Amino acid sequence: MEAPESDRFNDAPHPRERYDLFGHSAQEQELLTAFRQNKMAQAWIIGGPEGVGKATLAWRLARFLAAYPDPSVDEVQHAQSLEISPQHPVARLIQAQAFSEIFLLRREWNEKTKKLFTEIRVDDVRKIISAFHHSSGLGGWRIAIIDRADDLNRSAANALLKLIEEPPQKSLFLLISNQPGRLLPTLRSRCRKLMLHSLNEHEIAATLLSLGKPWADVPKEDVSLASQHADGSIREALRLLDSEAIQFHDQIIRLLRRLPQIDWISVHQLAEKVTGRDQEAAYETLIRAVETYLDERVRARAQDADSASNLIGYAQAWQEIHKLAQEVEVFNFDKKALTLGIFERLAKAEAQ
Repeated sequence: MEAPESDRFNDAPHPRERYDLFGHSAQEQELLTAFRQNKMAQAWIIGGPEGVGKATLAWRLARFLAAYPDPSVDEVQHAQSLEISPQHPVARLIQAQAFSEIFLLRREWNEKTKKLFTEIRVDDVRKIISAFHHSSGLGGWRIAIIDRADDLNRSAANALLKLIEEPPQKSLFLLISNQPGRLLPTLRSRCRKLMLHSLNEHEIAATLLSLGKPWADVPKEDVSLASQHADGSIREALRLLDSEAIQFHDQIIRLLRRLPQIDWISVHQLAEKVTGRDQEAAYETLIRAVETYLDERVRARAQDADSASNLIGYAQAWQEIHKLAQEVEVFNFDKKALTLGIFERLAKAEAQ
């Protein structure tokens, strides 16, 4: 049995297996133009919300450069996009993880705990450094995809920074990040930033249909409902295609919208659903629902001059919730206590 991949969501195709890109044509053209004009930055931060196609774009660029390493050839000069055929020899090698000049840095599987590591460690970066310097180059590009740079611990980030500062010739670093502003400042300063936006409902629906079976066979009503609730994220839409997940998401939103009044019986029942090793999907749905609710409330109050001053309460609540969520992930703390804490803090923010 193969170990789980931290950069793959459930049974959905891995970004290296995805050939369609929806909603980011301007960003794709920026990359293509930079390469065509021989002005490709050595390192890029591809930033934006979770699940909008950042990794798909990174792998799309990597395939194109691996197939056409010389920007002066006709295939590059006349290209309309970074697309190459899945039947191209390079595409086949990359999909089979047999192309030796593309390196993937991500959270790895811990055989001792039978769980993914919670961060990218310095040892993981050292392996990439060694492989980078010992690869042949094949006359083309050495490309490192870091998915996600947000997961780098400080030692790992500093080690990666040294590689970016002193790389082999014709090296390219693609750092995928949900929160570029939280990356090490010295690391950010060495990279050109390319920001992707949330997808609209039509782009999400088109992406879902492009994934093949079983997603292409999902009833249109379910695809539409998942697209509406996905907050611009393909990852969220995939999770919500489970009908129980959609119902659970709606249940959480209903409880949140009753704040500052708390239905403690229902909240305790909700907390039970996110507790336990087999409830990761339910827990992730809770966190996403809280993010959706906060975004909704902040937008509403920002438009109301009399309420705008109260936004600080939501900011403080989110900082506290985010810290608690990190502690749950790193130290395996009680998710039930976190759930109760979320409602307590948001009720306080709502009452201000």
